[in-house]
Amino acid sequence: MTHMRVRRAAVTITLSFTVVCGPWAALAAQKNAKIDVTGKWVFTVETNAGSGTPTFTFKQDGEKLTGHYSGQLGEAELTGTVKGDAISFAFSADVQGNKIDATYAGTVESNDSMKGTVKLVGLGEGTFTGKRQ
Repeated sequence: MTHMRVRRAAVTITLSFTVVCGPWAALAAQKNAKIDVTGKWVFTVETNAGSGTPTFTFKQDGEKLTGHYSGQLGEAELTGTVKGDAISFAFSADVQGNKIDATYAGTVESNDSMKGTVKLVGLGEGTFTGKRQ
C-alpha cells in the first residue's frame, strides 16, 4: 500500500509541475524557435550622417550569414552571424574611391523584423530597423 501512495504522490507532483510550469515552458520554446533570416529585407537606417533605406539579401546556414547589400553606399557582399536572436554582419563599400566599413548588430525580433545599431567607419553611428519583403 505504501508503494501505491508514493506512486500517486509522484504522479500528482508531476501533473502539478506541468500545469504550473507548462505555460513558461511553451514561451521558452517559442523564444528559442529557430530563426532564419534568409531572404530579402528592406532596412530603415538613421545615422548622424543621414538616413537611407538599403536592401539586404541574406542567406543563413546555421549560424553563418552571407549576403548582399544594395543602397546609398553602392553594392557589397556581406558576412556575419546569427546566434539565437542576435544578428551581426559587416561589409566594406567603395564610395567614390573611399573605403567605408559598415557593421550592423542587433536583435531579430521575429522571422520578419529586426532592429539594432549600425557603425559606418568615418561617417558615424546610428540605428536600423529591418522588415522582410
